[in-house]
Amino acid sequence: MKPSMLKHLSRLCSELAVLLGLYLFGCQLSAWLAWPIPGGVIGMALLLLAFAAGWVKPAALQLGAGLLMAEMLLFFIPALMSLLDYGALLRNDGWRIMLVIAASTLMVMLVTAFTVELAVRLRRSREA
Repeated sequence: MKPSMLKHLSRLCSELAVLLGLYLFGCQLSAWLAWPIPGGVIGMALLLLAFAAGWVKPAALQLGAGLLMAEMLLFFIPALMSLLDYGALLRNDGWRIMLVIAASTLMVMLVTAFTVELAVRLRRSREA
């Protein structure tokens, strides 16, 4: 194995280990404190805190996050397979489910757009 490939693979493994560690720590924290918030959400909040505090640069985890994003479909296959068990539900209430999915997606997109716009304005005002 080439040294450059070995370096790339070790970096990928270390980034994935950091992301997995934050997820597992979030799960453990959720269990310890008996919070109704999923551990993955707490892990993402911890990652956001690490980014905001400057402890971790986003580029330091780009390779591992990129791999997870590229293989995201693998995380949804169990959910898609479970739809086969609920065919009658989809036939009866499928339009309502699709409406909720569409509305929630639109809300997420709008909130994200406004948050980015606010962050850009705050950054520009600080620079000025």
